[in-house]
Amino acid sequence: MKLSTKFLKDYVDLPVDYKTLADDMTRIGNEYDSSEPLINASGLVIGEVLECNPHPDSDHLHVTLVDTGDEKLQIVCGAPNVRKGLKVIVAKPGAVLPEITIKKSNIRGVESNGMLCALFELGLDKKYLHDEDINGICELGEDAKVGSDPIKYLGLDDEVIDFELTSNRGDLLSILGMAYEVGALYNKDVKEMETSYKESGEDINKTFKVNVETPDCTLFLAKSVKGVEIKESPDFIKKRLIASGIRPINNVVDISNYVMLETGQPLHFYDADTLNGELTVRNASDNEKLTTLDKCERTLSSSDIVIASHGKSIGLAGVMGGLDTEITLNTKNIMIESAIFNNVKIRQTSKRILRSEASNRFEKGLDPKRTYLAIERCCNLLEKYADAKVQTGLVIYDKENKDDKEIEITFDKINKVLGLEIPKERVVEILENLKFQVKVKGDTLKVTVPTRRIDISIKEDLIEEVGRFYGLENIVGKLPTVPLKPGKFNKTYREIKHKMADLGLNECLSYALIRESEFPYFQVEPKEMVKVLDPMTDEHAVMRYSLLASLMNIYTYNKARGINDIHIFEMGNGFYKENGEYKEEMRLAALLAGESKYGFETIKFNFYDIKGILEDLLDYLGYQDRYSLVTENLPKELHPYQSASVVVNGKTVGIIGKIAPSFNKDDIYVLELSINKLLENRVKGIQVAEISKYPNILKDVAFILDKDIIASDVQKEIKRLGGKLLRDIEIFDCYQGDKIAKDKKSLAFKLTFNDMNRTLTDDEVMEIFNKIIEGIKNKFKCEVRDK
Repeated sequence: MKLSTKFLKDYVDLPVDYKTLADDMTRIGNEYDSSEPLINASGLVIGEVLECNPHPDSDHLHVTLVDTGDEKLQIVCGAPNVRKGLKVIVAKPGAVLPEITIKKSNIRGVESNGMLCALFELGLDKKYLHDEDINGICELGEDAKVGSDPIKYLGLDDEVIDFELTSNRGDLLSILGMAYEVGALYNKDVKEMETSYKESGEDINKTFKVNVETPDCTLFLAKSVKGVEIKESPDFIKKRLIASGIRPINNVVDISNYVMLETGQPLHFYDADTLNGELTVRNASDNEKLTTLDKCERTLSSSDIVIASHGKSIGLAGVMGGLDTEITLNTKNIMIESAIFNNVKIRQTSKRILRSEASNRFEKGLDPKRTYLAIERCCNLLEKYADAKVQTGLVIYDKENKDDKEIEITFDKINKVLGLEIPKERVVEILENLKFQVKVKGDTLKVTVPTRRIDISIKEDLIEEVGRFYGLENIVGKLPTVPLKPGKFNKTYREIKHKMADLGLNECLSYALIRESEFPYFQVEPKEMVKVLDPMTDEHAVMRYSLLASLMNIYTYNKARGINDIHIFEMGNGFYKENGEYKEEMRLAALLAGESKYGFETIKFNFYDIKGILEDLLDYLGYQDRYSLVTENLPKELHPYQSASVVVNGKTVGIIGKIAPSFNKDDIYVLELSINKLLENRVKGIQVAEISKYPNILKDVAFILDKDIIASDVQKEIKRLGGKLLRDIEIFDCYQGDKIAKDKKSLAFKLTFNDMNRTLTDDEVMEIFNKIIEGIKNKFKCEVRDK
């Protein structure tokens, strides 16, 4: 937002210079990019050309004698319009212009003591100037006083502060909004806007109709003016537009832009004679065509809002009007539109098609009261500067809530949040300076917030207003005075991360946004995706559910850059919708690929590495002997014979396994757990038991089983048959080869027997051992492997 200080002074008295204003506005949270005079030049005076003669050694240069009031200077000038008697802008020796410092010089043998200036040479952008201002020096009027300041004479003695506003302060995209902010800062009143005009003729409601066929338009006003005269704008309007970064065109178009800058409400003018008494607001059809004012044909979609007349679209609502109804030099009758459209839809349209000053304001939200104010102000200026006759009546479609917001808050709440002891009188003063209505009853304030402040809706918003005007620099850092205790849930998260790092994995942090096509990856039960309303790219279109989708992208990125040995994990939220509600779930994912060094040995990752990580983590969290791996409910992205679901206390909490070759041909092993589901199974702290004083008895046994039999099922049966004396079971070998049948496999187990109170005998251990062998043989129809 480029703020003209002269424009601002139309509505509020400014007690400080523009530099101080910029710094003070920054102090209350409104940062700026630059603050400088509109014309940043020095050493300029108004002069009069007394003599103008051809240069003796040039066919286009002239040698002039110029009166500057206190002296007469000989200046060589190459402008084609220089002549005797002309009032001009003179840059005397020593003058500093934006791109040059003026010095005495010798031009083709003739001394020159300064320069006669064109407007663009003073730093004014050429887009604001007419051709004659670009091709020649500036011609001043006969009333220009020789020796005086030409910048002040031209009305360009303005200062511009370019503010970088936050997205919630749409009210500051207007002179009135800035006036209220500055008024609150310096305790100044905001001046009333002149909106008076005369109406005549038949009521417009009898001859003109507005149809609103979309919920994306909540307020639409139409007003008719007739007999306008298209001409150049008054000088003050042109100068204020230039200072605000808008190119003057003609009085009618300039008034539209001028009122938008004043009120923050974009307006649009139609040539009324092209409308045939009707306007319709609707959503566009997919692939509908519209040629906008910039003479570009636009292809629209059903999310765009258009203004139409008798079935044909004539304007892109909130962005730009159509070429068919533009204001031309022959226009006599105008229909004024002042409306409010869905700001999200305008943002989507403008991002895809065209950003404009109007769309920027629609996107941030508008005050419905200003919608009415803007159309009244527009009629006032058109009557005054375009000789318009304002027709009686106003066509109104209005579904907006225009009630001021009422918020109750206590002084104690304000001070506790800010950590200050602000006197009650000062709090009330700040809110009243903002032109809020304040009623105090004991410790409670009832604050009425006007609709122009659309950013204020809750108590914390009011606290922010008090804090920033009281002075953020006055907030003193203090230690918390409320009782605190560590949160167990977050502590567990940190413990899990530390454990994964201890197991040799590197933590990753990735975007929670992925491609829409990646959302279904690694899902056992399909989830409803959460889409981003306006994604910046297709790669960030939806919120992820499985973290493995993100880890696979990281793997692909690293492999493409020659990094093949990858061992990573990430802990973060997965997002989804369920029964129309948005939900999120804390998840842990890990990925292994390539090789890793164990001491001096390099080992290629396999399934048992990722399985070992899972077991180590679950044992660490206290789930020992309470989890199992089952080959059920596996996502299609996992290998069907090297993957499993992770079950804790009979409830599936995650998946583990190798990536299926159909998904990725590399040997990649992954793990993903729902931390929320895992921690629902609350466990007691790990209990420490005394190590047995008596020796263990170890027995090894190998069974030849059908290859489809799951090792964990055999392990469970061994544990059941072994009873209390069987302390540990370890699978130390799995063999499939030439020594056994192709449909068989050999599983070897190491069994550890022990009693905490005595030394076991071989006979009693053998009795249990033989019982285990017979039980396994009978249940799984297998045999003991001899060799």
